[in-house]
Amino acid sequence: MDKKKAKKTWMWLVPLAGLMAAAVPLRENYFELSKQLEIMTAMFRELNIYYVDEIQPGQLMETGMDAMVESLDPYTVYYPESRVEDLRFMTTGEYGGIGASMQFINDRHLIVDVLPDFPAARAGLKIGDELLAIDGQSLEGMDPDLVPEMLQGASGTTVDIQYRPNGSTAPVDLTIEREKIKLPAVPYRSVIGDSTGYVILSAFTRGSSFELRQAIRYLKDSVGVNQLVLDLRGNGGGLLQESISIVNLFVEKGQEVVTTRGKKEEWMKSYSTMAPPLDPDLPVAVLIDEQSASASEIVSGTLQDLDRAIIVGQESFGKGLVQQTKPLAYGTKLKVTVAKYYTASGRCIQRLDYGGKREEDGSARAFSDSTRQVFYTRNGRPVTDGAGVQPDVEVDVPYMSYVLEGLYLNGILFDFANAWSAERDSIGSAAEFALQDADWEAFVDFALAHESTAFESRTLDAFEQLETLAREEQFYALDSAAFDAFGSILKPNIERDLNRFRDEITWALEEELVMRYHLQTGVIDWSIPRDSTLNKAIDLMRSGAHETILAGPTP
Repeated sequence: MDKKKAKKTWMWLVPLAGLMAAAVPLRENYFELSKQLEIMTAMFRELNIYYVDEIQPGQLMETGMDAMVESLDPYTVYYPESRVEDLRFMTTGEYGGIGASMQFINDRHLIVDVLPDFPAARAGLKIGDELLAIDGQSLEGMDPDLVPEMLQGASGTTVDIQYRPNGSTAPVDLTIEREKIKLPAVPYRSVIGDSTGYVILSAFTRGSSFELRQAIRYLKDSVGVNQLVLDLRGNGGGLLQESISIVNLFVEKGQEVVTTRGKKEEWMKSYSTMAPPLDPDLPVAVLIDEQSASASEIVSGTLQDLDRAIIVGQESFGKGLVQQTKPLAYGTKLKVTVAKYYTASGRCIQRLDYGGKREEDGSARAFSDSTRQVFYTRNGRPVTDGAGVQPDVEVDVPYMSYVLEGLYLNGILFDFANAWSAERDSIGSAAEFALQDADWEAFVDFALAHESTAFESRTLDAFEQLETLAREEQFYALDSAAFDAFGSILKPNIERDLNRFRDEITWALEEELVMRYHLQTGVIDWSIPRDSTLNKAIDLMRSGAHETILAGPTP
């Protein structure tokens, strides 16, 4: 063989050897997959034949599939046919129903929210009303999770309900026609002061970027705002494409927003803005908190990376994973994590390592500080990966005391608001509403009169453990009076403890009462002057401090 021919043969052998090497683990993977499927099928068959009690094959297999995805990450989820509608609601924000939310409080199925201009509101249902029966079926002893499903159904169908109006003892029968309920992605837009636009984005569902564009355009054209606060607090994310389109409202065409990297080639992608921005110069502040996740973190993280907006609030959730829905057999679906995403600076904000070593209880570990890398924004500001989006300006969240937490958990606030609102037709302006001294005294009396009022501090729990140990080690006997005196201080005293945290509880009560008369929009109006994070962002932009932050380090 001549040298030329030998060289040519060698050149062909090199890539062929590479293909063969790649094929070996691929074949091993398929063999292992087939082997495990065969074992699982055999086990399923033997259990069905020989297990001492009758089993439900569907339920047993669903348990196995749920356990399978649970071992991966919380975002990879199996949806049986009965829950596929939940998946559609997550992506569209639409469902068929009456437009009311339920909650099981103190053994009652109570309405806790009503959407304006939808069937429940038009039929006269209000927050605090108690549902007694649906389509002739009593709700006594009913699993609370099933009640919302019973109210949902195809648009145009009817549902018969029996309920007890708040403040009444007589049940009322009602027939309501279901409609398509579309939750707005932008539930609130307003102007604060003379020139600050404030917009809340609650979800990244289909069309949310268009809703946000319309809201900003309205504030600019009709009101003439010259700075904007975009509120992503509590927004758990949604569609990737919507987050890219929202970034595009503020940054130039052709700017890379996010990249994704997955096991398959189809998820090795880069996404850039495709259109001219709505306003490339409008000063923007983005509000985030510990519940801002996924698409919210793409928007806030990328606007931070590009020095296009200041980020104000608390460190975000830290979900840097992308999911895709895959159809399975018989109408079932699988939402599976397919990639990680990386913001414009190249960082991934994923906090927990689901593929690494787990804790003893099986939970995923957070990436350690030693593994976190530093990246830089367009203007040279350092940002880090592995722990969510860190705000440029951090604002502490108001402390929730154990007393307020106990009042919420035991339904005392909700029940008092029911009783209080049953005696009053209106409260006037939501933004100006304030609880009076007489109302506070009535609340204290209400709490004292109800056995369900309960709260216990973590300090008391720790002290009781200490006392037990002190008795075992015979320290208690040295000064039992001191132990008893300290223990009496820590024991709940309803009137004393309510007054200790009066300011905090008063705000919670005001919010609950405003919700009764003005629904969610009224609660937002009421909260604006009390919102420390929002007002901090406004002050930063009004003073020009945001420009100093975004400018980065001085050369």
